[in-house]
Amino acid sequence: MQILDGIKLSKEIKQEIKQKVESFKEQGKRVPHLGAILVGNNGASRTYVDNKIKDCNFVGFESSELILPDTISQEELIAEIVKWNNDDSLDGFIVQLPLPKHIDQEVVINTIDPDKDVDGFHPMNFGKMALEMETFLPATPYGIMEMLERYNIDTAGKHTVVIGRSRIVGRPMSILMSKNGNPGNSTVTLTHSKTENLEQYTKEADIVITALGVPGFLKAEMVKDGAVIVDVGITRVDDSTNPRGFILAGDVDFDNVKEKASWITPVPGGVGPMTRAMLLKNTLLAYNRKK
Repeated sequence: MQILDGIKLSKEIKQEIKQKVESFKEQGKRVPHLGAILVGNNGASRTYVDNKIKDCNFVGFESSELILPDTISQEELIAEIVKWNNDDSLDGFIVQLPLPKHIDQEVVINTIDPDKDVDGFHPMNFGKMALEMETFLPATPYGIMEMLERYNIDTAGKHTVVIGRSRIVGRPMSILMSKNGNPGNSTVTLTHSKTENLEQYTKEADIVITALGVPGFLKAEMVKDGAVIVDVGITRVDDSTNPRGFILAGDVDFDNVKEKASWITPVPGGVGPMTRAMLLKNTLLAYNRKK
């Protein structure tokens, strides 16, 4: 068993981006600029945005954040997004999800300029991804593809089982793993909460990518020897023995599954750091397109 180390890999990627930004500065060019809009006081979202700002500072990007109250109306939020769409100094921006219940997420995503949608959620970017055109890929699937490529994981002709069908991870993951390229050229089965006898699919899989959000769901008896396991799930689980009062658990029963896997991602320290690094890569793409 070998670890797919997202922390180590994301540091390498951020260092590569940092060097590119330094070359922009040496040429007298402006640096890439990433923005984040945060609505409300969700603790996890606040932490995520703070980490994005730290990443920007490290690689030399300019960063902006707009923090709005959770009482803001949908119309007021849309007006702020339109302002950022029209701000030429911003290369890309994200609207941090989830949003308050009174705001229609689909309307918000559709309002973001597709050329600044570095989260890769706009239908235009999703469609381009499905057609294998250059576009902004959703950061988590993008991070997994980058991880598979840099660790030289052979995906061609392999059977990949994706657990979960969200628009952010599962569905784009199934499209990317089946694309004509490397990584890709996989035979993909997309499973979800309504899949019957899910275990029969995972037992046959060469690669399992799980994004279900159920701690410890994937057990050792559900995977075959030598499988590659990518765990996207991350859930807070109460733990009185931990000083923080909780631990972060993935979808995979890591201690037992690692005995059968050829490669496996830890939680935390696997997919999460790669997601953040890919947001920077998407911002760099937006910058280069504009340039």
